[in-house]
Amino acid sequence: MSNSKVSQPQTKRDFLKYILGGGLFAWFASITYPILSYLKPPKQREVEVKSVKVGKLSDMEKESGQLIRFGNKPVIVVRTASGDVHAFNATCTHLDCTVQYKKEFGVIWCACHNGKYDLNGRNISGPPPKPLEEYRVVIKNEEIFVSKKV
Repeated sequence: MSNSKVSQPQTKRDFLKYILGGGLFAWFASITYPILSYLKPPKQREVEVKSVKVGKLSDMEKESGQLIRFGNKPVIVVRTASGDVHAFNATCTHLDCTVQYKKEFGVIWCACHNGKYDLNGRNISGPPPKPLEEYRVVIKNEEIFVSKKV
């Protein structure tokens, strides 16, 4: 009568299985870790900016839009047909794509999923769930300055 539940002593073959298994695991980790590290974008620190000078009002045509950098964030500055200047966060509230001004439709447009915002930043069409964050625009001596609303 044999007892199959009795533990058997480890053999040299079992030891080699552990060594080969560990080696394969280390090889796989050494290949995949650099690839995953390369694909993951590095974290960027938030840059503190209080105000950004956009340029001269006379250099910006009516019914046009311009993208600027406000720290790490893109901001779209739009001059309407009436001459008013508005600034909004240029990141779509749907999937964080960068929006642009579409002169032929008179809207701020997101190319990713055809999202549309009016010139007050309200979402009017497409999948964006929220309006764009508005920035404060100050015009001093023909110079346009954009700052965060408090």
